[in-house]
Amino acid sequence: MNGPAGVGSAYTWDRSFRLWDFYFALMWLATLVFVLGTGYPGWPVRGVAAGLLVPLIPLYVWVGRPILRGDPPDERRALRYLGTALALFLSSAVLVGETRLMAFALVPQCFMTLRMRWALVTVGVINLAPVIGWALLWSPGDEAVFFNSVFAVVTFVFSMAIGSWIIRVIEQSQERADLIAELDASRHEVSRLSTAHGALAERERMAREIHDTLAQGFTSLLMLIQAVEAELDDDVPQARRHLALMDETARQNLAEARALVADGTPADLDGASLPDALRRLAARHSASLDVSGPVRPLPAGPEVVVLRSCQEALTNCRKHAGSSATAGIELTYTDDALTVSVRDDGRGFDPGALCDGYGLAGLRARAAEVGGTARIRSAPGDGTTVTVRLPVPPFRSSP
Repeated sequence: MNGPAGVGSAYTWDRSFRLWDFYFALMWLATLVFVLGTGYPGWPVRGVAAGLLVPLIPLYVWVGRPILRGDPPDERRALRYLGTALALFLSSAVLVGETRLMAFALVPQCFMTLRMRWALVTVGVINLAPVIGWALLWSPGDEAVFFNSVFAVVTFVFSMAIGSWIIRVIEQSQERADLIAELDASRHEVSRLSTAHGALAERERMAREIHDTLAQGFTSLLMLIQAVEAELDDDVPQARRHLALMDETARQNLAEARALVADGTPADLDGASLPDALRRLAARHSASLDVSGPVRPLPAGPEVVVLRSCQEALTNCRKHAGSSATAGIELTYTDDALTVSVRDDGRGFDPGALCDGYGLAGLRARAAEVGGTARIRSAPGDGTTVTVRLPVPPFRSSP
C-alpha cells in the first residue's frame, strides 16, 4: 500500500494509519466498557469476557498492525492472525452479547488483508456465529433471539457495504500507485532520452564545427603542400607565396581550434565585422567579394552561419570545381534578411545524386537552426551557386 510515490506519500500513509490505530483502540475500549457495564450476565462471566478481550491489543500491535501495513499484506499470516483474534472475540461474544461491538474493528481488517472469498467467510463468522453461540449458551427468549438475529443480519449487510467500499479504495489506491510508478518510469525515460538527444545534438554540432573549420583547413594545407611540391623546382616565388598561405592557414586553424574548445566566436569574426571576415576568407581562397545593402551589426547566430556557409562552399569549390575555376561571394543586407551567395564557374555537379555526410547537408542544417534556408543550384559543366538566406532583426535607420 505504500507504493512507489516517495517519502511524502509514505508519511501521509503513516499519518492515516495512526487514525486507524486510534479507531481500533476506541472500539476496543468502548467494547470493554459495554461488557463491564452491562447488567447481564453476572460479574464473573463479564470478567472472563473482558479478560478475553485484553489480548486483542498486543495481538494487534505486534502481529496485526505489521500485516495490515504490508504491501500487499501476507494472506497466510493474516489468516492466522484473524483466526486467533476471532477465537478471542467469539469466546467473549458468546458469553456477553455486548462484545459484538468489537466486530466494527475486526470486519475492516478482513477486507484489508484477505481476498474477497475469505473476507466474506470471515465476516459472516464475525457477525452470525456470536448470536448463534450466545443463543445456544443462554437460551434467551424468542424476542431476544429475534432482535439479536435481526441486528446480526443488519451488521452483516453493513459490513458488506463497508467492505466493498474498502476494497474499492484499496483498488483505486493501487491503481494510483501503479500510475505513479508508470509516470515516474516515464519521467526517468524522458530524462534519459533528453540527455541522449542532447549528447547527440552536441556531437552533431561538434562534427559540423570540426568539418567546417579544422577539416577544411587541413584540406587546404594538403592542397597547398601539393602545389608547393610542384612549384619548388620551376616557380620558387609562387611556392613561397603558397608557403606563406600555408602558414596563415595553419595559424587560422589553430585559432579556430582554440575557439572551438572555448565554444566561442569563430576566429575570423573575433573583433571584426562580417564583411571583414568574409574579405579575409575570400583572400585566402582567391575569391571576390561584393557587399550590398545597409551593413550593420547582427546577432552572432546569423553571422556565424554565413561565415561557415562561405567556408563550406569555397572549400567545395577548391576540391571539386577544378583548378581553373574562380569563385565569388555576394553578401546582401536587406531590411529583414541577410543573404549570401557563393558562385563558381567550375565543373558543377548533379545535386540530386550528391551524398554528403557533413558538407552541404550540414550547411542546410545550420541555416535551419536560425530559421533560414539554404539552396544549392548546379549542373554538370555549369558551375555551382550556393545561396543562404537568413532572417535578421529589421533594419531601423537612425532618426
